[in-house]
Amino acid sequence: MATLDALLPAYEACTTGCGLVDRSETGKLLLTGDEAATFLDGQVSNATVDLAPGHGCYATLLTNKGRMLGDLRVLATDDGLLLLTERVALQALFDQLRRGLIGWRAELHKRTIELALLSLVGPRAEQVARAAGLPVPGPEEHAVDGMVVRTDLGLDVLPPAAEADATRRALLDAGATEVPEAVAEIVRIERGRPRYGVELDETVMPEEAGIVDRAVSFTKGCYIGQETVARLHWKGRPNRRLRTLGLGAPAAPGDAITADGREVGRVGSAVVSPRFGPLALALVRREVEPGDEVAVGSGDVPAEILAGTAADV
Repeated sequence: MATLDALLPAYEACTTGCGLVDRSETGKLLLTGDEAATFLDGQVSNATVDLAPGHGCYATLLTNKGRMLGDLRVLATDDGLLLLTERVALQALFDQLRRGLIGWRAELHKRTIELALLSLVGPRAEQVARAAGLPVPGPEEHAVDGMVVRTDLGLDVLPPAAEADATRRALLDAGATEVPEAVAEIVRIERGRPRYGVELDETVMPEEAGIVDRAVSFTKGCYIGQETVARLHWKGRPNRRLRTLGLGAPAAPGDAITADGREVGRVGSAVVSPRFGPLALALVRREVEPGDEVAVGSGDVPAEILAGTAADV
């Protein structure tokens, strides 16, 4: 495991410059056909029916009980709707969408191998992309221009797999610094962004994950799991909330979180940030509020529930 000092140059690149992370293992599906957008609108939690090429959204695919099979970015391109999801969720999303396609003029294609994904992380991502001769999409998140997509951390570049090495070299020549995934994870946790397969799984509802504002439309038509999502949002209270924890010492994923001797959650992700020190993301019981003191692991690691994310403090 790399030491914090060894990771510092890569962290500086991601927070003050432009880091490059190869995330080509990200799951990718392409939905095509005259009814692709209408079909998908009835499957996922956000509105897709009016997405024009160059636009996109963040959404979830849910069970009938409103629990997450996965989250995904929906990107409208000239070829159809490109769906990006965590690799751990890819097969479940593919299977559910394929079952629902019967009777629709739409087709679902796997594109994970055919497309690479290079993430540019940091405030200079746009400058680097332009210097490499790539188009830069509009200012809104999930905007798409050719093979470049805007994210909340920078830009994602999706070249054909055969062009991945050449694209990587062009980005490095333009000023990007290749960084390990572990550093991008530090930035993610500082921003309080949950990740499917880590903090999120098939037991979690969007309201618990704190992603409703980004991933759910309450004005669109029906979709799988809608009734549960709407009822919880308007009339109920989730049992858990995604929280950022400031730790007194490093912790590990899976460590128990206790309050007054009672378990209230388990650590999802844990890192040591060069800027903020030890941090964790976790789903914790709703009665645990920002500012509360908790214990992590065997009880010897003190922690505080932060208000917002580490970057907000």
